[in-house]
Amino acid sequence: MTLADSRQTASGQSECPPMTSTLHDAPSLRPAAWALRTQFFVAGAMFATWGVHVPTVKAHYGLGEQSLALAMLASGVGAVFALTHAGRVVGRFGPRRVAAAMGLLLCAAVASLLLTHAYAGLLITMVVFGCSASLFDVSINAEASEIETLAGRPLMSGFHALFSLGGMVGAGVGSLLPAWNLGAQTHLLLASVIALLMVWGACAAMLPMRGNAEDAHPLSLPRGALALIGLLAALGLIAEGAMYDWSVLFLKQERQSDVSLAALGYASFSLAMALGRFAGDAVRARVAPIPLMVLSGLLAALGMALALLVPIAAVGLVGFACVGLGLSNVVPVLFSAASRVPGIAPAHGIAAVSAVGYLGMMAGPPLIGLVAEHSSLTVGLGCVVLFAVFMALAAPRALRQAGSP
Repeated sequence: MTLADSRQTASGQSECPPMTSTLHDAPSLRPAAWALRTQFFVAGAMFATWGVHVPTVKAHYGLGEQSLALAMLASGVGAVFALTHAGRVVGRFGPRRVAAAMGLLLCAAVASLLLTHAYAGLLITMVVFGCSASLFDVSINAEASEIETLAGRPLMSGFHALFSLGGMVGAGVGSLLPAWNLGAQTHLLLASVIALLMVWGACAAMLPMRGNAEDAHPLSLPRGALALIGLLAALGLIAEGAMYDWSVLFLKQERQSDVSLAALGYASFSLAMALGRFAGDAVRARVAPIPLMVLSGLLAALGMALALLVPIAAVGLVGFACVGLGLSNVVPVLFSAASRVPGIAPAHGIAAVSAVGYLGMMAGPPLIGLVAEHSSLTVGLGCVVLFAVFMALAAPRALRQAGSP
């Protein structure tokens, strides 16, 4: 989940000033909806492709955990920079054009990860990766919000489930590289070319939406109950980001797993996240927000602890799956609560919480890397356990202040 998800409220409708579209009948939305699912799938697959090759990048450039963490931080810097301009860019050019351009840059960045041995080159590549991925994400989420509004029924969870599914497929393909005798650079190049073709093919079916750049508002820091909800979102997304960036390296480095098994760490997390999101609307209809958040935090903490404490790689896969299932409904619950904070407009509340959460997702993996540099990756990922437990303990207070049962 990212800042762009702030366009969706608990009811599934867009609260931000909508972009205009020339299509309004339900049948005409189906090609656009499937095109958008393709875009979310590609976004997840590109993140997974990077995640699978974190150990490769580490070895290729001869990096320690701290240097690798700084490279991840460079991605975060690019993402935050893009985030501050995303509203104006998407508003001026429209989601379809931005998705096409940023899809090109994103695929180029992934294809270039191993093209140089210079650390400075890696940092530049990671800045481009973070910037393009963020703008691509904002553009497809803007389109998703509009399609959901025009369709008149909830669709956002399903779109984001395709992101997780893409992550699972991308990681699964990465696990098969040794069996296929496919080198890392060849894999990065092929994955990027295929992803770019999918992005551009999907862009042709996206809605011809036009935005108004004047509707973009600057980010603002949340206060009071909104600040606590934002903190919980940040902690949840730190844990999610840690799985994206460190799960493969953990299994390879700490559990001495081969490349195929290590890549399945990301895949198991993504599959569980996807299943949780596919079932998310039904779960939220039956379980109140406070107990759901408590159970989600405890399940994520238990899963991470299991992976860290039991020195068996297969148990690590089970643990990562529990983390994915536990985190899958955290952001929807918190965004719903943010839309009901007294005295705060729903769109503003969700946007503020989402911004803090997004920054947490970007800052979390480098933070874990810095801890790992001075101790071990096991200790670094132990932060995820602490964050998940805190999330479970603080959720009742935060959600009660927002009026959630």
